[in-house]
Amino acid sequence: MKILGIDVGGTGVKGAVVDTRRGAMITDRFRLLTPRPARPEPLVETIARVVAHFRWKGPVGCGFPAAIVERRVSTAANISKRWIGIDVVDLLQQAARCPFTVLNDADAAGIAEMRFGAGKNRDGLVIFLTLGTGIGSALFIDQRLVPNTELGHIEIDGREAEKWASDMVREKKNLSWKKWAGRIDTYLHRMQQYFWPGLFIIGGGASKNHDKFLSHLTLDCEVVPAQLRNDAGIIGAAAAAAEERHL
Repeated sequence: MKILGIDVGGTGVKGAVVDTRRGAMITDRFRLLTPRPARPEPLVETIARVVAHFRWKGPVGCGFPAAIVERRVSTAANISKRWIGIDVVDLLQQAARCPFTVLNDADAAGIAEMRFGAGKNRDGLVIFLTLGTGIGSALFIDQRLVPNTELGHIEIDGREAEKWASDMVREKKNLSWKKWAGRIDTYLHRMQQYFWPGLFIIGGGASKNHDKFLSHLTLDCEVVPAQLRNDAGIIGAAAAAAEERHL
């Protein structure tokens, strides 16, 4: 089944057509810059332009940087607060004239990794994290998603985790990989104390440099890089759309 997957990130809106049975993109990625500020009208227009680029008329899966509850945007950490309460599915369907499935962006990437990547066939509790503009999270119990966990916003020593330990913070503060790994280590230890997962999967923009920081971590549970890297959000969004439509 071929479905268009779209991943809305802090810096870019990316899309590709996905074979959802194989979990593989069958077109090149197309990317546009995420508008700043990411208010509803310009961001919807950008997503619609990605759809138009592929001349797409079928189902679309979209990973969106917010908690999505009953189609409505419930958080706005990295997008405009004007999104809060909006039925994002209805807005996108009107603009792009295609049926949309919309879910949290980290949940989408996590679905891809659990189905086709590093979490395939792993039961028990698995936490998938995206280290990028912020810290996204997806929590799975025996392969079942617990949606909208938003674990990047927990407080550690009076600081919001993603404002202290995201990959964007590493770049802005010019932290060495080892020093930044210490922050990630602190964050992961807190996650371990809360949830005791059997596996952490590290995705997002930082995952392509996993060899520079994973070796500095001190956890006593398994921590592995995402296999699908930055393609996970696109593939997982498409897979979620296929599942919603029983395709």
